Parts: sequence; C-alpha cells; structure tokens
Amino acid sequence: MKETMAMRDSDRAGAHGISRAGVLVALVLLAGCATGPTADPRDPLEPFNRGMYQFNDAVDRVALKPVATAYREVVPSPLRTGVTNFFANAQDGWSFVNNALQLKGQAAGSSLMRFLVNTFMGLGGVLDIASEMQIERSTEDFGQTMGFWGVGAGPYLMLPLLGPSTVRDTVALPVDGQGNLATSVGDVPLRNSLIGLNLLNQRSRLLAATDMLDQVALDRYTFTRDAFLQRRQNDVYDGYPPDDSEPVPPADGNLAK
Repeated sequence: MKETMAMRDSDRAGAHGISRAGVLVALVLLAGCATGPTADPRDPLEPFNRGMYQFNDAVDRVALKPVATAYREVVPSPLRTGVTNFFANAQDGWSFVNNALQLKGQAAGSSLMRFLVNTFMGLGGVLDIASEMQIERSTEDFGQTMGFWGVGAGPYLMLPLLGPSTVRDTVALPVDGQGNLATSVGDVPLRNSLIGLNLLNQRSRLLAATDMLDQVALDRYTFTRDAFLQRRQNDVYDGYPPDDSEPVPPADGNLAK
C-alpha cells in the first residue's frame, strides 16, 4: 500500500510537465489506484474531478455568472429566444447525422425536416417554425452514437471550463465540434464569436437552476455528477436504461443492450 501511494505521488508530480491531454490519460490509467473503498465506481478520478469542479465554480462565480446575468437583463427575451433557436437548429442538423448513424429512421427524418423548415422558413433558425408544426425534436450527439454502438461511458470526468463529461463524451467532442454547423465555421473570429455567444446564452438559461442548486444541494459536486450521469444514460438509451430485471423496450432501430 505504501509503495502504491509513493508511486501515485510520483506520478502526480510528473504530470505537471505534460499536456492537459496527457494528464487526463494518466489519470484514467491510474483510476484503479485512485479508487477508495467508499468511492463511487463511476467516478474513480474524484480527487482530480473535485479540484477541477472547484476551479470551474470559481471561474463561473467571478466571470461567467455575472456576464450571463447582465446578458439576461440587457438583451430582450425575444432576442435571447432567437439565439437559442439558432443554435438548436444547428444542433438539429448534426442530430440528423447521428440519428442516421444510429439507424433511427423516424428520428433522423424529423431532425432533417426540422433543420430544413427552420433554416429556410425560420430565418436561418432564429424562428422555430418546426415546433409550431409539431415536428418532434430528437437531439443526438456523437457521444450518444458511440454509446449506441456499444462504447462504454468510461470514468466520469470534469473538464476545464466545459464541465461534466465522461471519457467517451470527451473523445467525441472534436467530432461534435466539426459536425455542428455553428462551430465549424471557417472564419476563426466569427466561429469564436458564435461559440462565445452560445456558451453565454446557455449559461444565462441555467441561472435559475444553479441558484436552486446552491440552496438544496448539500454536496454540489455529487449532485451535479449524479444528475449528469443519469441524464446521459437516459440520452443513450432513449429513456430506457438497461435493467437487470426488465428488458429494454426497443426504440426505432435502437440496438442498446
């Protein structure tokens, strides 16, 4: 045990000299050593994740939350709704691809129809005409596609600034970035502006939720982790996560086990 702890301390000291990606890989490889007898098995990297959560929380309280609060107070609600619709429409285009990759024909058709209707009739997606036409939204990303085809979620990860994730979702991030039309714009300043606006708009929509979290959660880290993992499991299995006692109802082309 002492030798294991000494090796762990040595690895942590050496991690300062490598890249962020290398740190994540090293921590994943050391997951077995980092897991204590009372640790959540889904979160073997909890010491690292808690530290990153505290960093993200500090940045949020100092910078992101005040700016998001000002954005909500200054920008009229119809404009904020238009921003939300625009980025949701871009996601619908990427959801069409991922629904098709998951062999979900009906969902893929709905995503494509939503994207076409809102792009050409809704001023590039600023207006959500598709919802008024009762065309159902089926949001999917590449992390869900990987899960559909049997790739396990892996350990829980708290990413710098980006927040909760898993190893699988982290690997999927570059693909999602290239697939989402709003974040794959060739012009760098415009792309960065779109990414910043999207993050700011998303943060403003979560202001009430984070205020409630401050009031009701005894351990904000644990609450956030458990809520995220539960939601992602439901996302991958279309609301029917596997249960040892009950079969998983098949969705449209859903091969989830």
